[in-house]
This record gives sequence, C-alpha cells and structure tokens, in this order.
Amino acid sequence: MQVTETSADGLKREFKIVVPADDLETQVTDRLGELGRAIQLPGFRPGKVPMQILRRRYGAAVRGEVLEGAVQDGSAEAIRERNLRPALPPKIEIVNSEEGRDLEYTMSVELLPDLPEINFSELELERLVVDVPDEDVDKAVERLAEQQRKSEPVERAAEKGDVVVVNYVGRIDGVEFPGGKGDNVSIELGSGQFIPGFEDQLIGAATGEERKVNVTFPADYGAGEIAGKEAVFDVTVKEVRERQPAKIDDELAEQVGLDTLDELRQEIRQRMQHDYADATRQRLKRALLDKLAERVDFPVPPGMLDIEFDTLWRQYQDEKKMRTEAAAPEPGEASAPPVPDEAAGAAAAPEAAAAAATTAAPAEGTAEGDEDEEKTRAEFRQIAERRVRLGLLLAEVGRNNNINVTQEELNQALAREARRFAGYERQILDLYRKSPELANRLRAPIFEDKVVDFIVELAKVNERRLSPQELMSLPEGEDGASETGSAATA
Repeated sequence: MQVTETSADGLKREFKIVVPADDLETQVTDRLGELGRAIQLPGFRPGKVPMQILRRRYGAAVRGEVLEGAVQDGSAEAIRERNLRPALPPKIEIVNSEEGRDLEYTMSVELLPDLPEINFSELELERLVVDVPDEDVDKAVERLAEQQRKSEPVERAAEKGDVVVVNYVGRIDGVEFPGGKGDNVSIELGSGQFIPGFEDQLIGAATGEERKVNVTFPADYGAGEIAGKEAVFDVTVKEVRERQPAKIDDELAEQVGLDTLDELRQEIRQRMQHDYADATRQRLKRALLDKLAERVDFPVPPGMLDIEFDTLWRQYQDEKKMRTEAAAPEPGEASAPPVPDEAAGAAAAPEAAAAAATTAAPAEGTAEGDEDEEKTRAEFRQIAERRVRLGLLLAEVGRNNNINVTQEELNQALAREARRFAGYERQILDLYRKSPELANRLRAPIFEDKVVDFIVELAKVNERRLSPQELMSLPEGEDGASETGSAATA
C-alpha cells in the first residue's frame, strides 16, 4: 500500500492511497477459497467446487467486500502510522476500483487541534451559598396547606370563595363552538381562572339552578376564531361547596405521605436547599466556562463546527416554528371558557442545562429579511464555535485525567429519564438501551459535569453567602443547551 499526503491546510489533511491489484487479487482468491470450503453446490462434493465457478457466482460480491475492507484497513493504517487524531470519520472518494487495476482512492480527514495547557489552580471562582430562611419554609407550608384545603357541600347560595361544580354549554350566535362544553367542572368563584365575568355571574346560584352566563372573549384569546366574540353559556349548578379553613398540622403532612409537620417542614427545606444549590452550581459552572473561553483560543475542526451550527440552527428554527404555531392556534384548539394562567409555573426553578447561560440564542425579531437572518446565523456560528472549543477542551481534560462515566451513573440517569414519563418507564428504558445515540445524550452531560467538578477542585474558590432574594436579584444569563456541544465526549 502506498500513501501520499497531497494536502495539509490547517487541521485538514488529504491523502492519496493506492492498494496494488496483486494484493487485492490475493485477498479475493483467498476469500473465494474459504467460501468454496464452506458451501455446497449441486453436482460437487463439499470443498471441491472449481474456482472458476466460484468466481462466476460470487466473484463480484467477494470483490466488493475486499475493496471495502481494503479501504477501511488502509485508511486506519495511514492514520495510525502518522499518529493522527481525527476529529470526525475520514471522507473517502474512490478514484479507480476497476478489476485488474490498483485500487486508488483519496482520504480527507480533519484533525483535532493541539490544545494549550491551563494551570487550573490560577483560576479564581466564586461559589454562592444560599441559606433557606425559616420564613420561606413557613410560606411554602402555607401554600401547600392552601392547595390541600378541603371543601364540603352546603345548602345555600354560592358566595365568592366557594367552589361550584357545573355543567356548561357555550354558544356563539346560537351555535355551539368547539371546546365550549364541560361536565362536572369545578370553579372556585373569584379565582379568575375563567373568562372575565363568568365566575361573577354564578355568585348567588344554588344547587340545581340553571343560569345563562353572558361573556365576551378577550380580544387576545388563544383561539382566534372566537377571540373578541360574545358568547352565551347555559350553566347548570350541580353542587355548591364551601372551602374549609387551611390546616397546618400533622394531618397536612399525612396528606402528602409524611408522618409529622416537622418532617414536612424538613422535606420542604431540603427541596428548597437542593433547588438553590442547583442554581448556584450552574452559576459557578458558567463562570468557569467563561474563564476558560477567555484563556483558550485554538482553531476548531470545520466539520465539527458545521455539525454544531446545523444542530443549533435546526433547534432554533423548530422552536421559532413552535412559538409561531402557539401564537395562532387552529380554531377549536383552545378550551373554552377557561383562560390559561400565564403565570403558572413561573416561580419554578429553571432547569439548568450543562453550561448554557453565557451563550444564549441571539435575540430575534428586531428586523426582517435576508440581512437579519444572516446576522443571526453569524451569531449562532460564533456560539457553535465556542461550544466546540470548550467541548474539545473538556474532553481533553477528561482523557488526560482518566475521567469516565460509569455504568452505574448512566443507569441512574436513565432511571431519572424514565421517571419523567410515568406509565411508560419500560418503553423508555428499552428505547435508550437500543439506541447508542440516545444513551450518549445521557452520558455527555454527566461527563461534562464530572470534568467541571474536577477543574473546580483545582481552582481557587471563594464562598459568598446570600439570601434567596439576593440570589434572585443577580443578573441571570439565558438558559439553553449544553455550551460544550457534542465535542465534550469526542
């Protein structure tokens, strides 16, 4: 085999590889001989099939296998002999594969760059520590007690704060519209969960009473077909229930599976502490990656950059499409008369992905047209380049320090993922076990976190204690996907 380097441009290398025809013919003959000893053909004793018959029947297929193997073996040998570190699988282009002639092909390969050494002990970082105040635990217990309040049927007219159980049918211009019907719907009067004016017209209603409720849908209502229109609902009150006072005692704890109020308070404190710890850890991680990005500047393989950019851009376009569709739902998609509570879940702690805050997606919508899209694409390409560069750096640190993801860690991550899909755990487990690509999506953030933890242990870390309110008031980066991209496991 003859290997000739034909081009060396940055991280790109190109080679011309020639495999002699005699070597190929020898391999084809040997393979046909093995095949002849294994197969049986009518009219021939086992192992006595003439070579010319074997060639006529199986020659083309065997030659194809030999050529494929020669390309794979030759490429691997060329890479190994030159101690190359490919960033991606090499690209092969066959120049000549005619029978009786030398096999000629070209191999293009992108290499991993030489990475700079960093003295991690010189890095200075700040770890935020949040103590959960007793009053925050008290407020959380009170909210839980409010959610667990019971209600009892009463034989009187409904008052504000009561819960009424109703059946309703809504009509616009006398015609029932999609989503305008509900049975056994519980409405807390005064909660504001329904269309403005709907709940007020049920105050004073008694069990068994029928009322007509006249409302006007808000102009910005989700279902565009009925937004701004007047509707009449025929409502039947099936039951009036009075909410009981909220109780904060051991019974409240028992309602959520605990024994005592003290255990409930401790459980709430631990969960809040865990949430704050996650949030502060992500800040520490972002700060570390920012400092690493400032200290390193090396070329990234163009192919890896293209893959990362394409992934980011596709995600951006998909999310943009979803937002557009959500803003203009098809008629009948939105349930009526309830109006979604836009604030629901707003207080929940954000799910911090691997290291995202410092490379959030560029803001959109300030301009239109090709020029604006080109600017956005350029910004995304900068994000992709940073992700690849940091990913390569963390991967190198992991390799040099024997940092690996154990099977136990992967199993734990898989179990957590399966629990997200209650009732479908077995299907999720089977899906991930059958798909190496999906399993790698679980492995990558674990590996990244372990490398980050390793670096943090070497850095100078100063702790600063602060309250939850102080934490919330700090400038917050945008959360997004892992900042290191797929290169972190390269």
